[in-house]
Amino acid sequence: MRKRIVAGNWKMNKTYEEAVALVSEVVNMVKDEVTGNTEVVLCPPFVYLTTLKQYIPAGGRISLGAQNCHEKASGAYTGEVAASMLQSIGVEYVILGHSERREYFGETNAQLAAKVDAALANGLKPIFCCGESLDMRENGDYIGFVKAQITESLFHLSAEQFANIVIAYEPIWAIGTGLTASSQQAQDMHLALRQHLASQYGEEVAQNTSILYGGSANAQNAAELFSQPDVDGGLIGGASLKSRDFTTVVKANN
Repeated sequence: MRKRIVAGNWKMNKTYEEAVALVSEVVNMVKDEVTGNTEVVLCPPFVYLTTLKQYIPAGGRISLGAQNCHEKASGAYTGEVAASMLQSIGVEYVILGHSERREYFGETNAQLAAKVDAALANGLKPIFCCGESLDMRENGDYIGFVKAQITESLFHLSAEQFANIVIAYEPIWAIGTGLTASSQQAQDMHLALRQHLASQYGEEVAQNTSILYGGSANAQNAAELFSQPDVDGGLIGGASLKSRDFTTVVKANN
C-alpha cells in the first residue's frame, strides 16, 4: 500500500506569531479529528523550521518539510540552505522543483537532479514537483513534457533510491488562478506518470510511489480529487494557511 500524504506548502507567508498559532491549531485538529493513515507534512519558511519542530509530536502522523534546498553540500552560497542543515534539525521532507522555483529562479531539470541527489544523500525525502503551463496544456504534448521533467531529474536514481521519492503533479495553469484540474484530468495525468515510472522501474515501484495533486486543491474540491485511484493526496498551497481548511483537506484524503 502506497502512502497517502497531504503536504502544506506555506510558501512565503506568516509572521512568527502567526506560524506558531497555525502549527498549534493544525496539530490539535489533526490529533482530534483525523483518522486513517494519511501522513501530514508541514512546510513552513526556513526561519520557522527549528521552532515549529518543537510543536510537532514525535512519532506521530505529522512531519516537517522544507520548501527547497541547495544542491551543494556547503560553501559560499549566500542565502542558501544545504540539505545537511535541514536534516540536522529534524526535517524529513523537502519540496524540490516547485513551479515557482522553476519560473522565478530558473531551476532546470539538471539542477533539480543534483538537488534530489543532495536531499537523498542526507536522508531527506524529496517531494518532486512537475507540471505544465496553460500554453503547453492547450497547444503542446503536455504529457510528454511532464514525463521529461521526471526522466531528466529522477531516472538516474536506482530503484532503491527512488523508493524515497514522492511525486507532486502541479498543473501550473491551476496554481493561484482559481482554476483546478477536473478530477478526471488529474487522474489521467497521474495514471500516465505512474505508467511512466513503471516503464523505468517496474510495476511494483510504480504502484508504491505516492503521486500527489498540487493545483489549487482546497476544502471544497479535495474529496473528489482524492477519490481518484491514482491520486494519493495533495500538495496544498493557499488552503494550508488556514487550519480549518487544511484539516478538512487532510480528512478528505482518508
